[in-house]
Amino acid sequence: MFRPLTVHLKSLSVVGLSVVCIPIVRLNHALLRGRYMKAVAGMQHRGIPIDLTLLNKLDQHWDQIKVDLIASVDKAFGVYVDGSFKEALFETYLAQAKLVWPRLESGRLALDKDTFSEMSKRHPVVQPLHELRKTLGELKLNKLAVGPDGRNRTMLSPFAAKTGRNQPSTTKFVFGPAKWVRGLIKPSEGMALAYCDWSSQEIAIAAALSGDEIMWEAYASGDPYIAFAIQAGLAPKGATKVTHKEIRNKCKSVVLGTNYGMTAHGVAQAASIHKLEADALLQKHRETYQHFWRWADNNMDAGLLGLKLETCFGWSIQARGGSVKANTFLNWPMQAHGAEMMRIACIIAIERGLKLCAPIHDALLIEAPLDDIDGEVARLKSCMAEASEAVLGDGKICRVDAEIVCYPDRYMDENGHAMWSRIMHILNEVQS
Repeated sequence: MFRPLTVHLKSLSVVGLSVVCIPIVRLNHALLRGRYMKAVAGMQHRGIPIDLTLLNKLDQHWDQIKVDLIASVDKAFGVYVDGSFKEALFETYLAQAKLVWPRLESGRLALDKDTFSEMSKRHPVVQPLHELRKTLGELKLNKLAVGPDGRNRTMLSPFAAKTGRNQPSTTKFVFGPAKWVRGLIKPSEGMALAYCDWSSQEIAIAAALSGDEIMWEAYASGDPYIAFAIQAGLAPKGATKVTHKEIRNKCKSVVLGTNYGMTAHGVAQAASIHKLEADALLQKHRETYQHFWRWADNNMDAGLLGLKLETCFGWSIQARGGSVKANTFLNWPMQAHGAEMMRIACIIAIERGLKLCAPIHDALLIEAPLDDIDGEVARLKSCMAEASEAVLGDGKICRVDAEIVCYPDRYMDENGHAMWSRIMHILNEVQS
């Protein structure tokens, strides 16, 4: 069982300094963060194994690959002219595809990367265009921090986000650029990698911390989206994602969106339904999970009043003078406690001798010899379960999924697979 270190005043040699520091930072929390920094040092030293030979080939031919990549992807959209994205042509495409897109106050289309990222999730048809724009706009292969030993190492920037999460460079860290780039991750000969992530972590945190047992039952069912549909009377008992796929997809948009303060308009777009139906679904969510909503509304009210919100291990946020948007206080508790969970899992895993390569939001990447990978994954899952219980409370454990990649295979994000295949095809043509 995970136990934070404790400290007593009399154990400190410089008593005067202790008296000054106590009002500023709780010593137990400071010690816990110090243990995390030790874990960070270990992960930054180990790094992530990269296919250096392939990276060098891509870098060598990148200028020609970009030209051919634009031509390949743009066949379905017709929004590029001489290698440049044209807003007017994209507006024409949206009208023809009958897709609703957010706009700025000026009336122009919102084309920032966050909007494109969100809209590509709502409308998968634009995912290739989003990946292309991210690839062209952000990716500089020679900026990836890969050493001569073929390991990606960069500063993880712990505690850099207001939630306490890490914020590594999006150009130096292999998980930062477009998702297809993750295909460069490849275990060394005789080794294997495992990507272990918490399943529906934000829902588990929201249910446990709010004390909403109905929401926890939905999470514990293994499918919180169809569970919500059943609990809200939108689907019969025994319904599954196979038998009631349509209503499950609608409920998924609601369950995920409520943590971010998504409005009925946003839910309607995400689920491709009428705003009136979205309104009704949001109301069902409030009626079904009343404990959660009282807790969430109280957090938002407290934050807007300038009161401090704090995690179970002391990470806090306090807005002064309306400097933080209201929805921040809705999602901050889930994100900040998720960060606490990640830090504790890293501490436990490193202190127990596991070979962690990197933390990735709600996941951990581990390396082990081929013969040992199954056992090491089981150990890491145990560490992650223990960390979740330390944050959520006794008996509340967040499930962990694992994807194992053994040499000579490479890691691949399913959302980047199509773009990876396209780029590999272009690379082969360029080299031939």
